[in-house]
Amino acid sequence: MAGDKTSIAIVGVVIALLLVFLVTTQGGRPASTVKPLETTNSGPTVEDSLRDMRENSDIDTRPPPTNVSVAEVQKYWNSRPCNLKHSNQKIGTKEYFDEVETKKYRVEPHIPGFARFELWKGKRVLEVGCGMATDGMNFARAGADYYGVDLTDAGIELAKKRFEVFGKKGHLQQANAERLSTYFPKDLKFDLIYSFGVIHHSPHPEAIVAEMKKLLKPGGTLKIMVYSKISFKLFWVLKEANIWDFSKADALIAKYSEAQVGSPVTYTYTFDELTNLLGDSFQVTELYKDHIFKYDIGEYKKGNYVIDSMWKSTPQDLFRAFEKELGWHTMITAIYKPDE
Repeated sequence: MAGDKTSIAIVGVVIALLLVFLVTTQGGRPASTVKPLETTNSGPTVEDSLRDMRENSDIDTRPPPTNVSVAEVQKYWNSRPCNLKHSNQKIGTKEYFDEVETKKYRVEPHIPGFARFELWKGKRVLEVGCGMATDGMNFARAGADYYGVDLTDAGIELAKKRFEVFGKKGHLQQANAERLSTYFPKDLKFDLIYSFGVIHHSPHPEAIVAEMKKLLKPGGTLKIMVYSKISFKLFWVLKEANIWDFSKADALIAKYSEAQVGSPVTYTYTFDELTNLLGDSFQVTELYKDHIFKYDIGEYKKGNYVIDSMWKSTPQDLFRAFEKELGWHTMITAIYKPDE
């Protein structure tokens, strides 16, 4: 009975959130002036693009292309490495990397709890899509034998510089994760393969999972974060586009998922879709959602952490309930059991 009451309460929370989101203003401003998402690179923000297209009746709702190449994905992310502008310090310095890490984990505090860096001391860890290796550095600090791969040369260059600056050992290389196993000796196997917010940007995530299986030890652990199909961000995009046709949801979220528009590929997943992606050779041990960005964007870009007016008066336990139901990040941990 208690479980039923909890479920009913959570459903009520979600309905209330959506009603507030659809019919209220923010701080007395019309809903059409919702502040922009974080911008980490030059170019039009998601809000800029949606507003311009809405005014010109030109919102792009075409289905995402199905013939995107890995080279196109590589070009896009090479031009905008994740978190590159999370610090005003000189890029490549200790101060720069420290500030990037502080900002990342303050905004996404669920990452350390998901990664569990401290559990992997003395274990061989492979991160797929390491970027500048913020998480990778923490695996290394915890004593893991760390390997990191990224599709982009820019990401690997920054990751190597980071390990050099902090005097840590790591194995870092550029790689196409859809051919992941070809970059390693056949007898090299990993205790953990970790990938946070990466495989949903590849043309063929199922190919990456197949490659991961080739590199995991039997009994090894897979930890992946992908974007959620049903999320607060989805409703934000639908509202900004003023297109309440859920058949267009995948197309809109694919195009406007990042701070700048135009990511060549962005898939989103339900729990069932993600477990099906992994297949029968994995035993899922945890599967949950988290993360709604709660800060005022204008202040955030200045380096200030001011809670957005939408969330300012929301009790923390209620905000956490929203994140668990409408979080942008879906996280799964699974044990590889190939013979079962």
